[in-house]
Amino acid sequence: MYGVLAAGYGDWPIIHQIAWLLGKLMNGIYNIMDGVFGVQNIGVCIIIFTIIIYTLMIPLTVKQQKWSKMSAVMNPEIQKIQKKYANKKDQASMLKQQEELQIVYEKYGVSPTGGCLPMLIQMPILFALYPVIQNIPKYVDGVKAAYMPVVDQIMQVDGFQKIMETIGAAKPVLMSATAYDYSKADTLVQVLYKFQDSTWNLLVDKMPSIETVVDATTKTMGHLNNFLGINIGETPMTMLTNSLHPFSIVGIILAVIIPIMAGLAQFISVKLQPQPAMDENNQMAASMKTMTYTMPLFSVFLGFTLPAGLGLYWAVSAVVRCVQQVAINKYLQTKSLDDMIKENQEKAAKKREKKGTSAKELNKMATTSTKNVEHKKTSTMSEKERQEKLEKAASYNKNAKAGSLASKANMVSRFNGNNSGDNKNEK
Repeated sequence: MYGVLAAGYGDWPIIHQIAWLLGKLMNGIYNIMDGVFGVQNIGVCIIIFTIIIYTLMIPLTVKQQKWSKMSAVMNPEIQKIQKKYANKKDQASMLKQQEELQIVYEKYGVSPTGGCLPMLIQMPILFALYPVIQNIPKYVDGVKAAYMPVVDQIMQVDGFQKIMETIGAAKPVLMSATAYDYSKADTLVQVLYKFQDSTWNLLVDKMPSIETVVDATTKTMGHLNNFLGINIGETPMTMLTNSLHPFSIVGIILAVIIPIMAGLAQFISVKLQPQPAMDENNQMAASMKTMTYTMPLFSVFLGFTLPAGLGLYWAVSAVVRCVQQVAINKYLQTKSLDDMIKENQEKAAKKREKKGTSAKELNKMATTSTKNVEHKKTSTMSEKERQEKLEKAASYNKNAKAGSLASKANMVSRFNGNNSGDNKNEK
């Protein structure tokens, strides 16, 4: 997981732009909390940031779950059509299958991509959240300013770049010099933000002259990273290990509270989601059952191995999803299936009007017989009509203009006819 977060995917197109926008939001939250309320705490900012983002995504979540509810009703009809054309691979049958499936979607007023589209929109946003939370100083000016005194001192030490590259290549930083320029102040800030207590001690051993400024910086960051007694810059696993040696009950509780909260909230969130009917042929139901237990365990693992700041985000996002899911479930209970279908059909009708396609045309296509499609090109001309066309063609050839293709064809025909007569005479 460290490797994924350190891979630099935050600089990918689209994700980079979304992360920049989310970074502006995080910076605004920090400035408001500091300027208006006098609160300088990264943990509080992460909580507010997470709540705002997931609140903005509620419409997409509602749309996705509406589609899931509608999908449970449509699936029997869709499976019936798929079974009907299971062994028909000719083009006409395949087109007919697509037309009949389209009619089902039109009947319920949904799109085949209705369930995927909201998820595809959410995915870049969710991916862009991690670079922002993982590298807060890059986006929050107030946090970056706290690191600049020690960065200035580091850059005055002879050979600082080689020392920082060596420290940065190892855990918990994992920023290779081949991917990052250690001669830049911004890179050093990003590296220092990943430091834990043991890493700071290693830095002081390598650069004794900066010990005073390091003490001042760690004190400031300790204040910014202190959330209810938890240092969100440390990994819970490190905190747990440090607390087990003197067997500090308080330290152990603080170390495990975020991972456990993340796993428990994730479990409740999955259980609150609409559950499909459980039968042996329902792959979606089997997937949901697996996710019910694997996702919470995965959340606990992330909570222990990642810095507590990321674990806090993961836990808070799961709690927010739980609250949202309760509200969404109540909202969907107030809407009957018939009302949802009617609402979807009205929206679909408006889209069809814009595209110039009517439901009658779609129904006409869906009720067209496959047999008619296959034999559509078969000629229906009577013998009398065929004879009239032949006579008309012969008259045209007989009166063809000199030099035309028809006149040349007549010459060839007469030549062949004369040769045929000569051959008969010779015999």
